[in-house]
Amino acid sequence: MKRLIHKKVLIPVIAVAFLVVGSSYKSDFFEIAKQIEIFTTLFKELNMNYVDETNPAELMDSAIKNMLDGLDPYTRFLNEQDVEAYKINNAGEYSGIGALVRSYESKLVVVEPYKDYPADKAGLKAGDEIIKIGAIKVSDFDDNASELLKGANGTSVDITFVRQAETKTAVLKREGVEVDAVPFYDMIDDKTGYIVLSKFNRKASSQTKSAIQDLKGKGMERLVLDLRGNPGGLLSEAINVTNLFVPKGELIVTTKSKVKKFNQEYKTKNQPEDLDIPLVVLVDGKSASASEIVSGGLQDLDRAVIIGARSFGKGLVQRPLKLTYGTQLKVTISRYYTPSGRCIQSLDYWNRDEGGNAVRNTTFKEFTTRNGRKVQDGGGVMPDVEITSLKSNTLIDALQRNSIIFDFATDFYYDNSFASVNDFNFSGADFNAFKDYARQQNFSFQTETEELLEQTINAEEHLLGPEVQEKYKDLLLATNKGKIVALDTFKEEIQKNLEDEIIKRYFYRDGLYSYYLKHDDAILTAKELLGNTAEYQRILK
Repeated sequence: MKRLIHKKVLIPVIAVAFLVVGSSYKSDFFEIAKQIEIFTTLFKELNMNYVDETNPAELMDSAIKNMLDGLDPYTRFLNEQDVEAYKINNAGEYSGIGALVRSYESKLVVVEPYKDYPADKAGLKAGDEIIKIGAIKVSDFDDNASELLKGANGTSVDITFVRQAETKTAVLKREGVEVDAVPFYDMIDDKTGYIVLSKFNRKASSQTKSAIQDLKGKGMERLVLDLRGNPGGLLSEAINVTNLFVPKGELIVTTKSKVKKFNQEYKTKNQPEDLDIPLVVLVDGKSASASEIVSGGLQDLDRAVIIGARSFGKGLVQRPLKLTYGTQLKVTISRYYTPSGRCIQSLDYWNRDEGGNAVRNTTFKEFTTRNGRKVQDGGGVMPDVEITSLKSNTLIDALQRNSIIFDFATDFYYDNSFASVNDFNFSGADFNAFKDYARQQNFSFQTETEELLEQTINAEEHLLGPEVQEKYKDLLLATNKGKIVALDTFKEEIQKNLEDEIIKRYFYRDGLYSYYLKHDDAILTAKELLGNTAEYQRILK
């Protein structure tokens, strides 16, 4: 049975112990040595004398991970399995069932089966809840049960899953899964190409280059590069992708750290693929890290028009540092800066609010692009042309976080059918059905207004009479009603998320991207802009 361990156990001492790998080692030698000695004796005495049997490895793992939680979400301890997964993610290849799954406490939920891979061949669908893998119940497995789905090529795995309240079983034969950096590209019209770059693994620049060459063979004279939803990846690949459109020797990224050797300038090293092709880059709130290096760099160099919504805002660089026994510390070593000198990091993890949450930057400095256009730091890459349907907010985040959109899409899939993606239609009646569904789920989230009200009322509770308390309850009730009304206010943004989720159920990602070519607001805006040379040049100059 898994033991419950208090999250703050050992954190103060082990936090200092881990600083041995940092640059403060020389200046704080005595303090570090002292704290390591304290920790060593504490850990020994605790495991020898605690009233119940302890698990030293589990204690240590909990202490390390919770210590790092106090820093930023990207600094992480990687055990041997994590190190292997990290390598696989960067390589873009692994062996398994070929599906994206989400781990919960007692189940795994299939988020997306990849076309023609084992999960898809076995008939698994998005929304299926895996409750048993082989003889192991997911609810009894302490670690991430999705690791049980991976294994050597050709090996089989039995799974038990629940679909629409019915329990089913399937046998899947694992095979090698290739994760393409460029999952889709095609022509929007006879002159405009479209490339989706979904991640920055080791295939990113080579696959993007190949797609450009193929599209040029089909008559492409202008290009839309889609980085929406791209969480980032390898810094080197971000440089190489940018290099496809800018000259050799161009400064793309500068990193600054307290460790001198990590202060570096990254310049392009190769001959470009095309310096002149009119280019639009699409971003949204899920475009992060390497995506922001590419979009921010091309924006600063006035090489592309950025269209969409403000990007995520991750301006921190990580590096894996080897530890003992095959483990690693993936640690934030520096901040990165785009060619204009701006850092687009949006959250300040070194200053937190009363709830322990990182503070979002609210003051921005202005910088200028090569042509003198004004851009800002501190809050992601702001697009040159904004698309309303790509914006997010607290309401949409709550709908996603509570799986309201995902679960509605699952039910919609089993209640409706479409012969092809061209027949797909999400009507006003369908949106009304979604609103009813959202009300029935009683999903909850707290707006900034509610947080401020709650803090104020609690702080002055002893001074306020029952009348004020009642008024406060009425105000909260009105606020909750306003949340439901907001479903209509943000219909365009919510429907975009619904359509994306639903279309994948029927026609996979290829179908979704094909649908985009004729219906997506950002792509249609990009197509129109690229067809208007004067307006394109006006934005850049």
